[in-house]
Amino acid sequence: MNCYEAGKLIRSRRMELGLTQKALADKMNISDKTVSKWERGLGFPDVNLIAELSEILSLSIESLISGKCSQNEFMEVNMKNSIYHVCRQCGSITVSTGKAEVTCCGEKLEPMEAKKASDEQKLSVSPVENEWLVTGDCPMTKEDYVSFAAFFTSETMYMVKLYPEWDLCFRIPGRTSGKLVWYSKKQGLLYQYVL
Repeated sequence: MNCYEAGKLIRSRRMELGLTQKALADKMNISDKTVSKWERGLGFPDVNLIAELSEILSLSIESLISGKCSQNEFMEVNMKNSIYHVCRQCGSITVSTGKAEVTCCGEKLEPMEAKKASDEQKLSVSPVENEWLVTGDCPMTKEDYVSFAAFFTSETMYMVKLYPEWDLCFRIPGRTSGKLVWYSKKQGLLYQYVL
């Protein structure tokens, strides 16, 4: 933990948000002298205040402690190249088009790499009216089920939340080609192309 670097980051972010030291202090029920002390690198926020400060400044706790806020490198935005973070505890998903720090259920999530589905793992995709009908043979039990599926084209994303003990069956609007991605606890993150 580098108090000087953390102090510079707190000051910089506070000023970006248009907050005075007093305004930040008032939000946290502390004195402005305490904020001044942090910003000069003469101390670090108490453990009980870090989460609140992180939320107010819209910084990750990790960035706040390290004093470094990583900037995303430019990446050509293409929805098919999205990055996925899936929480193994609650099953929630975060999709980003660039590098991101993601935490859920108290843990930092590492980006997941989707594996190409084998012929046995592939979902069935059939044209119905002006949509794709997607079905599959995944067991859909509480122990193992497809928790979400997403369909990506270069510029759009359509996501469906699925639940255990429901049929694996949903529709995707439009009949354009794209990338179909889904997640199950046992199989992991899989994809196939829809043409």
